[in-house]
Parts: sequence; structure tokens; C-alpha cells
Amino acid sequence: MKKNIQISQLKNIGKTIEKRLNEAGIFTKEDLEITGPVEAYKKIQDNNPGKTIPVCYYLYSFEGALTDKHWDDIPEKTKEQLRKSVGK
Repeated sequence: MKKNIQISQLKNIGKTIEKRLNEAGIFTKEDLEITGPVEAYKKIQDNNPGKTIPVCYYLYSFEGALTDKHWDDIPEKTKEQLRKSVGK
């Protein structure tokens, strides 16, 4: 799979998440790979103070986008590691 595909073409990435990723400087799959799910989540939190950024809809979605899985199909152990990485 090509890395330079637009973020909107990845699994789990809807319009709102795409917009927030773009605001964080993430436009392609390669950008997301370089940034990583945890840092992308933190950037979105930083860019949206006072807003709740759900772990399942963002952090898990980013992991799923990179692994071509629905966010709910990510193994529980991986979800736990991701949550710990963002202090949740």
C-alpha cells in the first residue's frame, strides 16, 4: 500500500477526524506513521482545549488507520498500551 495516500482514504477517518488531523499537520498516511497515533492524539487534544477527545474515536482510529483495521478490532492489549501512553 502506498504511504502517500490522503488521510481521508484510510479506515476509521471521517470528516471531523480528518479536519482535526489536518489542523495538526497530518495530511497523509505517511504523516500519521511519522507522527504516530499517540502524538497525533496529543496534538489534537492540544489544539482543542476544553473539548473531550474520545480515545476510541481518535487514538484507536489512528492505530486502525495505520493497520487497516476497524478501531474496534484492535487487540485489547494494544488498546491498553495506547491508553497508558496518553495517561487514560
